[in-house]
Amino acid sequence: MKIDLNNHEFSIVWDGVYYKALKDYPNISSFELKCIQDFINYENRYGRQVTFQIGDKDLEASIEKLLEIESEAELPETIHECTACKQGGCLTSFLCHTTSLDNAKKILEADKLLSAVKVGGKSKEDLLKESRNAANDPIDYFEHIMFSWGNCQAGDRLVMERTLNRMPEEKDLSDDFEPGIRFYFKYSDLRHHKGAVLDGYHALKIKDELIVSDYLHALIVPTNLKNDIKEVLSEAMMEKVHYIENDCKDIWDWSEKVYNYVIELGR
Repeated sequence: MKIDLNNHEFSIVWDGVYYKALKDYPNISSFELKCIQDFINYENRYGRQVTFQIGDKDLEASIEKLLEIESEAELPETIHECTACKQGGCLTSFLCHTTSLDNAKKILEADKLLSAVKVGGKSKEDLLKESRNAANDPIDYFEHIMFSWGNCQAGDRLVMERTLNRMPEEKDLSDDFEPGIRFYFKYSDLRHHKGAVLDGYHALKIKDELIVSDYLHALIVPTNLKNDIKEVLSEAMMEKVHYIENDCKDIWDWSEKVYNYVIELGR
């Protein structure tokens, strides 16, 4: 794996390269440094060495010395390296797992979120070769459940991509946008799950499985899916479900609306 430290608009792992965005490139914060250290530790755990490609000479000269000192930076309330969302960064109080109606039904019936290996009955090797693995993710990624930050639109984007079987276009994310179903969890709760993993890239991921009812803070369902989801809701889960009307102009407005709603639930 390679870490590419240049002036990127956002961070992404794609085809063996971690394109790491910095809030104030070429300066690196203590939290950004911790993310890089977590990434290296995770990769080394799976036998993969990490190399660097750095666009700034001063940063390149200092990065090796910086990495020798373990960063103890705490998670900030807002991560500013990505500004794709309207709030100006990733808000870190809540984690979110977004999925389709069909998958949400299976999750609720089983009361479990499962990794790709456990949910699909396919081997890691088979999943690695599927066309949906466009990013060429490493084989161990399929052993984990991935979570995004609560105000992120990436989950809905991925749901649309898999529904359309292609990359969503601008119209798909605005006029034709159909939200998925969001499972919300408090970061402070999931961070202490026995299977929790910090890989320096994902907000958090959990190995193998998560019992939903043990941790769920809120289940957000678009109003048009209300009748479809009610048939699989347990009595206990009904207390956590919230139906929200998609009267938004695009995926970003929807993400903001839903996150603000969830924040109000926690007050």
